[in-house]
Amino acid sequence: MPTTAPGIDRLRRSLAAAMDQRGDWPERSPWIREAVDALPRHRFAPDRVWRWDGHAYEPVDQRTDPAGWASEVYPGPDTATVTEVTDGLPASSLSSQAVVVDMLDSLLLEPGHRVLELGTGSGWNTALLSRRTGPRLTVSVEASPGLAQAARRALAAAGLTAHVEVGDGNRGWAPAAPYDRVMATYAVERIPWAWIAQTRPRGRVVTPWGRLGHIALTVADDGRSATGWVQGLAQFMPDRAALRREPDFTQVRARSEPEGERTFLRDLTPLQDNAHLRFALRVALPHLRITLAYDADGLNAWMHDTEESWAVLSAIGGGRTIATQGGPRHLADELEAAWDTWLDLGSPDLYDFGMTVTDSGATQYIWVNDPAAEPRWAITRTPMPTSD
Repeated sequence: MPTTAPGIDRLRRSLAAAMDQRGDWPERSPWIREAVDALPRHRFAPDRVWRWDGHAYEPVDQRTDPAGWASEVYPGPDTATVTEVTDGLPASSLSSQAVVVDMLDSLLLEPGHRVLELGTGSGWNTALLSRRTGPRLTVSVEASPGLAQAARRALAAAGLTAHVEVGDGNRGWAPAAPYDRVMATYAVERIPWAWIAQTRPRGRVVTPWGRLGHIALTVADDGRSATGWVQGLAQFMPDRAALRREPDFTQVRARSEPEGERTFLRDLTPLQDNAHLRFALRVALPHLRITLAYDADGLNAWMHDTEESWAVLSAIGGGRTIATQGGPRHLADELEAAWDTWLDLGSPDLYDFGMTVTDSGATQYIWVNDPAAEPRWAITRTPMPTSD
């Protein structure tokens, strides 16, 4: 593992200062900044990382381009470092520093806690956990044997004694259960029941959900359910089993003909600017994919459901927009209805949403403001999309 590169100290200081300026270092968890300072992310980055050049991911090697490598390892607070690419798509990353810090703060981790991490990756997050808990109290599960071995080497070089196991993170790691804290570093649509079953009553499970935000669940006293609030907004990679090429808009568009067009009277700007609206739409329409782009006439949206339905919201100038849609679902109509529901609820923040998991994981739903009240949105099993 590389430990030095030109300008690395300057880049570290710049990233820490940017987080200072934004207030990203949590006051209730001062141990996190101390751990990040003691265990900098470049000590866990592989020799090769990947840079998006506008068309594809290209390798950046520490040996041949040390300055470029360093700038990829220390980008802005919200930018992840891609560490593995499969079939042209990111398969593993060193998560953005702001997200790592925010999720660790949500975990409410204390010295002496037994913690299970799902998704070791580079081992950096494992190292931060282990420094907080103490020796031999952190177990991390990684699906890739190669990544697991590299993480073990990096952890040993840092003088840490966490256990890194190779396995399916969705199954947890029963041999060392129960745990006081469970933390996933990849996004899931439904919470694997093993994570809750392997957590002590009143223990905490922190995981990315829906590739858009992360949530913290507290296990009930009887261990038969867990509930908690959304903690933050960020994009996350899915688990490796879900890493597949979803059909893109063009592929879905080809599966059905347009069914006419109509005027779309709503300003599209909040779809781009309002994170709370985007989260609410993700809750209500979990299979909806939206791409936004400006042209000379204004903001446009291309939408599809990864199956057969699609819609285009086309700016035609003068603040006017035309909706065209096709397929069994009328996605422009569904978007408006979900948007109206959010407005009728008082435009709740993403932090007003939460999740409950019960019935051995069979029942999972999102709620807003009150876990015991309506409305609720059931989290259904995601169908495997087809591709052409």
